[in-house]
Amino acid sequence: MPVLESITRLVQICARKAVTEFIISPGSRSAPLTISLARHPDMQTRVVPDERSAAFLALGMALKSRQTVGLVCTSGTAVLNYGPAIAEAYYQQVPLLILTADRPSEWLEQQDGQTLNQREVFGKHVKASYELPADFSHPDATWFIERTVNEAINLSQSYPQGPVHINVPIREPFYPKADEQITFPEQVKIVRSWNTTQVLSPEQWVEIREIWEDSPRKLIVAGQSLYQPELIHVLKQIQQELQIPVVGDILSNLHEIPETIRLADAILMQKDEPLRKELAPDLLITFGNSVISKNLKLFLRQANPRVHWHIQPAGKVADPFQTLTDTIATQPLHFFRKLFEDIDYQSFLNEDEVENNDDYFQLWQQQEQQARLRLKNTFTDAPFSEFEAVYEIMSALPESSLLHVANSMPIRYANFVGINHWQSIEFFANRGTSGIDGCTGTALGSAWVTHQLVTLIIGDMAFLYDRNSLWHNRIPPNLRIIVLNNHGGGIFRLIDGPSTQPELEDYFETHQHQTAENTAKDFGIPYFRCHTMNELKEIVSDFFAMDGTAKLLEIETDRKLNETVWKKFKKG
Repeated sequence: MPVLESITRLVQICARKAVTEFIISPGSRSAPLTISLARHPDMQTRVVPDERSAAFLALGMALKSRQTVGLVCTSGTAVLNYGPAIAEAYYQQVPLLILTADRPSEWLEQQDGQTLNQREVFGKHVKASYELPADFSHPDATWFIERTVNEAINLSQSYPQGPVHINVPIREPFYPKADEQITFPEQVKIVRSWNTTQVLSPEQWVEIREIWEDSPRKLIVAGQSLYQPELIHVLKQIQQELQIPVVGDILSNLHEIPETIRLADAILMQKDEPLRKELAPDLLITFGNSVISKNLKLFLRQANPRVHWHIQPAGKVADPFQTLTDTIATQPLHFFRKLFEDIDYQSFLNEDEVENNDDYFQLWQQQEQQARLRLKNTFTDAPFSEFEAVYEIMSALPESSLLHVANSMPIRYANFVGINHWQSIEFFANRGTSGIDGCTGTALGSAWVTHQLVTLIIGDMAFLYDRNSLWHNRIPPNLRIIVLNNHGGGIFRLIDGPSTQPELEDYFETHQHQTAENTAKDFGIPYFRCHTMNELKEIVSDFFAMDGTAKLLEIETDRKLNETVWKKFKKG
């Protein structure tokens, strides 16, 4: 069967290049891909019927494993359902290999079933899109397939990592005969990609040190990043020994550094212009992707630092603060390690400069402590709210676990609360495109590839939107889902704009009366519910206990009381 012979070659290359995790959505046109993957001894395959959910599950797996994860689907609209997760993977720089089965090109626009134009269907939301030949008889076709699959996998893993698409036209017959044996070729072409670290020249380091010395107030701001213990160690040294404040919201995964400024959003929420001027840096050093806080973005735009370095080894560089002066093309770990090693602190800083550095560092620390006190006082003599529920849950998270937080209000609450440095929590959120559509799937995918406890905090609308991510037979026992149910899109009551409109309740909040109980029952997940803080405190220990099953906790709150507590917090 010529089709299978070529597909098995493709699958064997994936196996040899360690792309061994695949999520498959059932279909007929994709049968040769499915069968080859299912029968390969080194492949780990999972079946998820809903393609949109399947793609978010793959995203979660790749986020945690940091390896390329594969997707397979049939032709037609099945392909389009991958779109939201692929866009998220592109902007969050997550490696995916997308294999979409297709009809041969001559059948396009011929009113054939399950057919649409799949060539480059994901547009600019993939690093590259390839198409294999529909006919495999010529030796050049074999060469082309092998070269293309190698190139696609290598590209998914090179910086910045991201999704890569291969469209696979397949002719009938799709299925092997009942007694037909499938074998995988021993000899396939493997092309390796050697990634190197960009190293700055001695002359460039001289200029960096000169600018450093000439900048009394230095500020490091981290955007969304994966958990990196070595980077945490170096930044901790820089912060403590050089007295340089490091701002890292919950996306940064820097919360293990005890003196990280976690609550910059709350600090900069204040309309204290003299304070903002004192906090403004002369030298701003940034790395990572997006930050959550609009307050931080506005502050840095207004502060307009004299110099702004962004550290990034390659790729397009964003300028969200409108202050960029220099891009430094190297890995943040290499840059900060070299910077710390090269700076002989006492050799170029006199006592006055040391004192200035310390004063600036202490000012940020004082504001952090005051913000934390304001947060705690918000819940004093206040009604039970989803904000306080998040505060309680995050303080109770088991050490060395994973936390996923969905978009809309949950990520805002979590960012204002922050993670304690002793908890060793690895944090994830779909903040590449910030949609609510696949948050459950992303968390569940991460739970598939780790034995650690994985907790998801999610709002009711996002949970209802993504219930199909539970529609399969592999709910991992280490998954904990916490649904904040205010029976509508509560964020629209809490943000400026929609909250003042007469259409608020009917057109923005979109009230719903459902709970998560029936969903939990449908998928065999033990269900907990609470309405008060006392009930939550009684439940939380059992809920987080690792006893061999996934669990779902629903916290029901009144959206108007949530609004009252939120306004109290914003007023300080």
